[in-house]
Amino acid sequence: MSKIRFLTAVAFVLAASATSVHAHDDAYLDTQQAPHSGQLRMAGAYHLELVVDKSTPQAADKPVVVYVTDHAGQKVSTEGATGNATILAAKGKASVALVPDGDNRLKGTGRYASTADMKAIVSFTANGQSPETARFTPLLKTKEAHADHNKH
Repeated sequence: MSKIRFLTAVAFVLAASATSVHAHDDAYLDTQQAPHSGQLRMAGAYHLELVVDKSTPQAADKPVVVYVTDHAGQKVSTEGATGNATILAAKGKASVALVPDGDNRLKGTGRYASTADMKAIVSFTANGQSPETARFTPLLKTKEAHADHNKH
């Protein structure tokens, strides 16, 4: 009888952990309203919200802002943190150094085009921690980004 209870407990733990991991994948995060109208991604123990300038498809000097929270949406201090955003758009590449700018945000400026094909890789290192990385498609519509999910 104790073997059945043990196996039931193991099955329950595995099912619960699978659900919590799935809850924070890109598809799930794309269904969430980001506090600053950016795109949310998970990076290790953090949620990163990337906010880019969407005003013009021409390459120009534009701000890049990354907000950092924990998985519960609570602000994570960026004091002493470092970051970098690599933006690929319109066949161009920009590397933007991100520095602390307020409670839980990093900010920088770089020359990039705001086009639908934009991709960004954000690297974030909290003070005294290992670097974490997240990939973004900030201008791709959520429906388009996950259209292939309906095929499965």
